[in-house]
Amino acid sequence: MNAVLRRRLEMAERVRDFLRAHATEGAQATALARLEELIQRADALAAQQRAGVVAAKSATVQRARLRQALQTKLLRYLAGVGAVAAKDTPELAEQFRLPRANVNHQGFLTAARGMLEEAMAQKELLVSRGMSEKLLDDLQAALSELENTLEASRTGRREHVGASADLQAVASQITEQVRLLDGLVRYQFGGNGELMGAWASGRKVVGPFW
Repeated sequence: MNAVLRRRLEMAERVRDFLRAHATEGAQATALARLEELIQRADALAAQQRAGVVAAKSATVQRARLRQALQTKLLRYLAGVGAVAAKDTPELAEQFRLPRANVNHQGFLTAARGMLEEAMAQKELLVSRGMSEKLLDDLQAALSELENTLEASRTGRREHVGASADLQAVASQITEQVRLLDGLVRYQFGGNGELMGAWASGRKVVGPFW
């Protein structure tokens, strides 16, 4: 949540607290109830926004760990066995080249899956040249995890972007509702200087608002 939105919501909470502390009835009570609904909605969207960011960051950390393990351990082992097998079967040389370290995540996943598929097709030969049969299971599991992190990042970004857009819309509705309540408070308490001073302080927000 950006600073402007956060300040707006803090202001809305102060407005809500002011109105709760003073007798409200009729139109003012109805308007207050609507403001409370909007604040609850904003809180839920802010939580969704934060969850999206956290999920995307977590997936990024996990993805880096998986790529490191794949590049330096699992795929390197497979490439080494493939190089030995290629001495007798030269056409395998191109099938077991390590993906470039700087290739994007989708490109890395595609290249790694290609190596896995070829290894499964040449399993008997590769095992005879020193490959552990367990390597293919470990490689499959790691690639599935890597693919899951890509989907988790996409989902996290969608949740964050969607919540951010909805939060902007709710913040605009809150602004309108506070304007309405401002008129109602001035109508009801306009003659009470002390209350109007407290009201002005409560609805004040630093930075752009109106």
